Parts: sequence; C-alpha cells; structure tokens
Amino acid sequence: MKIAVAKEIDPSEPRVAASPDTVKKFKALGVDIAVEPGAGLKSGLPDSEFTAAGRHRQCRCAQGRDIIIKVKRPEASELASTSEARW
Repeated sequence: MKIAVAKEIDPSEPRVAASPDTVKKFKALGVDIAVEPGAGLKSGLPDSEFTAAGRHRQCRCAQGRDIIIKVKRPEASELASTSEARW
C-alpha cells in the first residue's frame, strides 16, 4: 500500500494528518509513505523529523498513491491539480 500525507493549504489549519511517529508505525506495517515537503512545518514538525522516521520526500507525493490523507477536506483547487506539480 502507498500512502501520501498532503500539506494543508488553509492558512488557519496548523495541523498535519500524520506525525513522524505515525510514519514509523506505517513503515513497520510495510506501508510506503510519502509526506509532502513542508507538510508539518505549521505544526512544528520539520521535514527532517519525517525523513528520520523513514518517509519518502517527494514533490509529487500523491502521484501513484493508493490513499491521500489530510486533516481537512480537499478544496476544489486541490482536486483539480492532482496531476500538477503540487502533487
């Protein structure tokens, strides 16, 4: 299974859908997990913590993934751009 953790685009949303701990747990289950660069910054979780936990760093983190997780529902602009550079 391949999972992507997407960065929240709502400026008032500081949370991220996964933590470095969550990434470790997914990895232990054999899940291939990618976290969008900068996804945890507003939560105080730098990319380096996700990297240390074993996630893949990809600009197009959702490309080829089975599941994309977010805190908030994706906005129409995000759904329209799933094949563009943001994903």
